[in-house]
Amino acid sequence: MEVVRKLERGELSFSRLEEELGNANLAAVARRLFLEKTLRVNLSSIASTILDFEELYGRNIENPIGAVQIPLGVAGPLRVNGDYARGDFYIPLATTEGALVAGVNRGCKAVTLSGGARVKVLRDGMARAPLLWTPSVEEAARLVEWVKGNLDGVREAAESTTRHGRLVDVQVFQVGNLVWLRFVYSTGDAMGMNMATIASEAACDYIARNYPGEARCVALSGNMCVDKKPSCLNKLLGRGKYVVAEAVIRRDVAESVLKARPEDIHYVNVAKNLLGSAAAGSLSFNAHYANIIAAIFIATGQDVAQVVESSMGYTWTELRGGDLYVSVTLPSLEVGTVGGGTWLPTQREALAMLGVAGGGDPPGVNALKFAEIVAAAVLAGELNLLAALAAGHLARAHKALGRGGVKG
Repeated sequence: MEVVRKLERGELSFSRLEEELGNANLAAVARRLFLEKTLRVNLSSIASTILDFEELYGRNIENPIGAVQIPLGVAGPLRVNGDYARGDFYIPLATTEGALVAGVNRGCKAVTLSGGARVKVLRDGMARAPLLWTPSVEEAARLVEWVKGNLDGVREAAESTTRHGRLVDVQVFQVGNLVWLRFVYSTGDAMGMNMATIASEAACDYIARNYPGEARCVALSGNMCVDKKPSCLNKLLGRGKYVVAEAVIRRDVAESVLKARPEDIHYVNVAKNLLGSAAAGSLSFNAHYANIIAAIFIATGQDVAQVVESSMGYTWTELRGGDLYVSVTLPSLEVGTVGGGTWLPTQREALAMLGVAGGGDPPGVNALKFAEIVAAAVLAGELNLLAALAAGHLARAHKALGRGGVKG
């Protein structure tokens, strides 16, 4: 193929192949052939995909060569009693970690037999925080007051960029002569990061045109958002959905399904999740939220990098008349059912399994329903791991399910 020879001679770059060939699928083949020849590797498995790069190029991927596959399992049924998610759900989990799906499945059984998980979305808002420079602390204070006094204009500029996005809050932070404007948006069924970014740029442009003093935008994202990084700010103020899921696990269910007494599960939570996390200086007080959230994110086309803040949270337990109360609190769960990778064929099917594919009616209800299901699944997975630790079964499960039963 002549185009591969051009790549070899350095006459053509990867990024220009779509323009050269006029087709993104042919460009993917050319890159793959070049890599196979240059690196002396076989990429036939990467080549095996149902994806049409004509649809994905410029939207979800650059320089495509194929796709990777991750095993997809299912856990459930899991009974969810939320404001938006009501009923029994089967949870899609994409993972390469043996024992994870089985563990979440066991947790689902315990939660469901005990009446299900009650779930509430307490807050909902996607944040983007531009950083603005001013020459002095006095000018910074004047800028803050001007923004507060001109919120209608700022809001109109931001909302002019989107059909479903609404600016619901502006949280102001100041350090020296620098100002962060943490714009918080309702974003319908989208996770909303792109929506918030574009709207915030319009808001900053409005400020630049109309503010009578000296100020300029240093960075459209000033790290006060806080996107894809753990932070105390997101734990306190939330970003995305702030969700709580809870259940009361009956003693007989704990002992028969989870093979552990409520007292022992509670003690492990206090000693491990609370004291252990505090002693380690952790920002999160949980056992493994990231395991469940990452598996659901991959399965459903979420932004996987946002597992960082989405998996922050707290696990709380209490003994209640011999039964076990357990809750999980996720202050920064960033999920959506439209946009990003949610429209890809396998990911959309996984969302359809949960009854949340695409936009809701009215807009926003599908994302809220999805957030409730994710929180309930996290509750099931967290409960199971605490019980496995209390019963001394963790290593046994990973030997049986995570290593193919092979000793080593």
